[in-house]
Amino acid sequence: MIVAITSTGNSSDSFIDPRFGRCSYFVFYNTETKESVFQPNPFKDNDEGVGVAVVDWISAFSCSKIISGQFGMKIKPLLDESRIQLILVNDPELTIRQIINLLDH
Repeated sequence: MIVAITSTGNSSDSFIDPRFGRCSYFVFYNTETKESVFQPNPFKDNDEGVGVAVVDWISAFSCSKIISGQFGMKIKPLLDESRIQLILVNDPELTIRQIINLLDH
C-alpha cells in the first residue's frame, strides 16, 4: 500500500506539514517494501485550484491513504471519489520517521 504524507522537507527528520495542498513535499511510503520517496510539491505556489491538482497528482501514485494536518473543504469529496483515505494528524511536532514507525506497527 502507498501512503502519501505531507512534509516540511525532504528527509525522514522533517516534520509533517500541516498544509495539504501547499505543503513543501510529499513522502510516498510503500508499506510493503518500506521504501520512502520524497517529491517536491509541484503545485504549492499555484494561485488557485491547488487542492484539486494535488489530488489528481497523488492519484497517479496509486495512493491508498494521505496523511496531513488539515485539508480544505473541497478535498474530502475528491479523495472519496478517488478512494483515498484521509487521515488527520494534529501534532505538528511529529517527524516523518515517527509517522512511518506508527504505520509499521
